[in-house]
Amino acid sequence: QVQLVESGGGSVQAGGSLRLSCAASGYTIRRYYMGWFRQAPGKEREGVAAIASDGSARYVDSVKGRFTISLDNAQNILYLQMNSLKPEDTAMYTCAAQPGYQGWVPLAPYQYNYWGQGTQVTVSS
Repeated sequence: QVQLVESGGGSVQAGGSLRLSCAASGYTIRRYYMGWFRQAPGKEREGVAAIASDGSARYVDSVKGRFTISLDNAQNILYLQMNSLKPEDTAMYTCAAQPGYQGWVPLAPYQYNYWGQGTQVTVSS
């Protein structure tokens, strides 16, 4: 059974940094795409960053150059390093997984079947 547990969210001032973690169990992340998604109140869930086991990654334009997604294959952990945070980054961040490891890395929520519970990130101005 695939389980995903996020941690690392919190409150930070604009310009600050946070690192989110997603501990995966029940499968090996080497055979899965994994991604970070966020949803702010009143908005649709959007893909933030996604990665394949070979390290290929995609980012939504609004976080390019500020966020970095990475995998620890040995520990089955997905990370999202978030720097230069902005108030508009405030959202519930959730990690997700989907079988697959080759080709174009998916970044749309509908392309993922396994989801964690989420961790809140709040950025104040």
